[in-house]
Amino acid sequence: IVERLEERNMPLELALLPVIESAYNPMAYSRSDATGLWQFIPSTGRYFNLRQTRFYDGRRDVTASTTAALDYLSRLHDMFNGDWLLALAAYNAGEGTVSRAIERNEKLGLPTDYWNLPLPQETRDYVPKLLALSELVMSPEAYGVNLNPIANQPYFEVVEVNQQMDLGRVAALANIDEDELFQLNPALKQRVTVDGPQHLLVPTAKAHLLTESLAKMGPEELLSLAPRRKLIEDVARTDLPARRRSYKVKRGDNLSLIAKANKVDIKDLQHWNKLSGMHLKVGQTLVMQDNTRTVSKGRGKSTAVASAASNGKGRQVATRYKIRKGDSLYVVAQRFNVEVNHLKRWNPNTARALKPGQTLVVYRDR
Repeated sequence: IVERLEERNMPLELALLPVIESAYNPMAYSRSDATGLWQFIPSTGRYFNLRQTRFYDGRRDVTASTTAALDYLSRLHDMFNGDWLLALAAYNAGEGTVSRAIERNEKLGLPTDYWNLPLPQETRDYVPKLLALSELVMSPEAYGVNLNPIANQPYFEVVEVNQQMDLGRVAALANIDEDELFQLNPALKQRVTVDGPQHLLVPTAKAHLLTESLAKMGPEELLSLAPRRKLIEDVARTDLPARRRSYKVKRGDNLSLIAKANKVDIKDLQHWNKLSGMHLKVGQTLVMQDNTRTVSKGRGKSTAVASAASNGKGRQVATRYKIRKGDSLYVVAQRFNVEVNHLKRWNPNTARALKPGQTLVVYRDR
């Protein structure tokens, strides 16, 4: 990211922005459906050419999302006449929010710099967080912080791949830890190179081995690296849109009662309706969605089968994960990009302290 900023002559402090946005976790996911290092919502991601399919999400692509974020920040910088503080505020709150705040202050004869605008509290905190973090990185000793130096050398290289491949099989071929390979390529939602760019990011130390190995393999050997065809066919066959329905809030209703009556989770209700708390108004309309698919049953009859679990993100498939040494519910949740409370709900008999060898059920997006 620093290299890309240098190429564009942009402030290097912007390399710290993903710390504020996502804690530098490309799997980070917010209530507003933002995801990735730079926390793009779906519509903004698509506007900046970040494709989103059932196999690939460009918002989680380390290199593609960085290009999109720097394009967006450059555009905002130009839009607000070279003022980086206003550009950052607009990155957080949207250019419309900042523009309206500027217009308001102009009409009242008030200053229109970032520090004087009536912006949402989150946005008022956003820029100071980045400035404070920048100061801390520049002078860690002054704040009693010890920052370990990072070698100024590439951590990954780009390896071209010309066919669909399974990350687990590629990892085994090049002696790479599969989780590390997925963390470098988190946009590949099903851990297969389908729908994404024709390359993989690979740890530098393993890139040459993988490139050589692929070059030596014949067509039949390369086929052994392909993803299971059944996975692709199943996803294609079941990729039906979730049915939406609405519910009008009545006197005496609360989220718990509505969720129970409609067999959905309270957190899903809050997510679908962008509710931050539990408060409802009589007459308010709530949106709900059924994550269902139609399957054949008997002689041509069909029945709707609900997903085994839902966390508001779409259709899911069950995965069994075997606990390793050092794992915790938090670590497993981060690995699969799910919430800890969902892990607990899917595994009701699981104690807080996990034991190596124990198996957890995790529901992942198809």
